[in-house]
Amino acid sequence: MSESEKAVPFSLGIEEEYQLVRQENGALSSSAPFVLEKGAPYFQEQIKPEMLQSTIEFISSVLPNLEAARKELYTARALLYRLTKGDGLSLVSAGTHPSAAWREERRTEKERYKELEEEYQDVGRAILIFGLHVHVGLPDKEMAIRIMNQVRTWLPHILAFSANSPFWQGRYTGLKSYRTVVWKRFPRGGMPDVIPSRAHFDRFVQDLVDMKCIDNGKKIWWDIRPHAFFDTLEFRICDMPATLEDTLAIAALCQALVAKLARLNERGEGPPASPRDYIEENKWRAMRYGLDAEAIDFQRHRKLPMCDALRELLDYVEEVVDELGSRREIDYLRQILDDPQGNGADRQIAVYKESGGDIEAVQRFLIEQTMRDVELTELDSQAPFMHFMMHSRIS
Repeated sequence: MSESEKAVPFSLGIEEEYQLVRQENGALSSSAPFVLEKGAPYFQEQIKPEMLQSTIEFISSVLPNLEAARKELYTARALLYRLTKGDGLSLVSAGTHPSAAWREERRTEKERYKELEEEYQDVGRAILIFGLHVHVGLPDKEMAIRIMNQVRTWLPHILAFSANSPFWQGRYTGLKSYRTVVWKRFPRGGMPDVIPSRAHFDRFVQDLVDMKCIDNGKKIWWDIRPHAFFDTLEFRICDMPATLEDTLAIAALCQALVAKLARLNERGEGPPASPRDYIEENKWRAMRYGLDAEAIDFQRHRKLPMCDALRELLDYVEEVVDELGSRREIDYLRQILDDPQGNGADRQIAVYKESGGDIEAVQRFLIEQTMRDVELTELDSQAPFMHFMMHSRIS
């Protein structure tokens, strides 16, 4: 979502952080400068570097609905595949790389990243992780704070679905989302406390700016935040999901939750905001066990399987789904909850165990899974396809 674009209620912006890998074995490749240069004529500002050169970020335009999101994200992934394929590269969608060591990665040569490395030292150098960020349009800034406070309760549930990082530097960690562990080391990250009002939030950001702790609100890296420049609520808790269908389903759930809570708040029926420490308990369970976690409902003093908690969440947002046009994506979520293959982390672990602990087999699997259902036949006629990408942005 570019900074020149304005959000409208419940519009979407989706940011995907891809791994760049070698096609033959899935090993990480510091190829971002090359891919960025090659892709600039087609994507312009919609692809960007990250701190390490093995990462490339795709940033969607402002998307009015899931139909538009589906069209743009599938088109972008297919084009990115085309741009990398001829040079022996490919894309991987996962929260961590199974075997890469951060010490061997090259930093992007930009002043901003030099400054981050100087400030954060090994905390910054080790940021070899890949996430999905979902923006949901909320022009009412006070309402955005109120909904942020309330929606925090369900962030562990969203993490449990997206969990897709069980490996770290060649080890099976035993956690479904090890990316969350790595990210937790950063300052001004993690689960925010309840924020009393927009004025309190703005004062907090301004105090940090005035004291030269940060230069702007984008360095508030919470699991969810009001964006510093857009009128959006930004969900930042997710691993980069296993497939594009997973990504679209997560975006649909984030959007539906915000729309549902907005409706309840307009009627004066918004739910209470849970204390941060209670949410952190469920977040740990989601990190460790993913969809196999036991979720704790502190409001009603009960425990239930995470999949059942997610089914209840889907029932909770049901009244807004058809209005938002996200029936397909929400139904897909229900199917995943009933699928014994589980989420992205579960699928990676299954390949690892079936192959006798072969990390390279997991890496090859990730390449295949990343391109699942992405239509590539259009790429045989490259020019019309690229013309479509250049002119399909939504204003």
